[in-house]
Amino acid sequence: MLRNISSPARVTVWLNGTSIEVPEGTMASAVFLVFGVPCRASVTGEQRTALCGMGICFECRATVDGAPHRRTCQLPCREGMRLETQP
Repeated sequence: MLRNISSPARVTVWLNGTSIEVPEGTMASAVFLVFGVPCRASVTGEQRTALCGMGICFECRATVDGAPHRRTCQLPCREGMRLETQP
């Protein structure tokens, strides 16, 4: 028997001060990627974003809910989450 597959609930997250609605459970790194926003800047000022998607490379580090150096590829989005590009 087939069951009805509904679309996932949507949540509002904040990306550098702008509210964005995404499907609940979307990885935070995907929000940065989809909207073309870097997660952080390297020591030379180069813009960086998620690379491996497994939490190994640490390129996806960003400030999440005020806590710096969080690996966004390991964090599913939840209601009210605040994502900020890390300097």
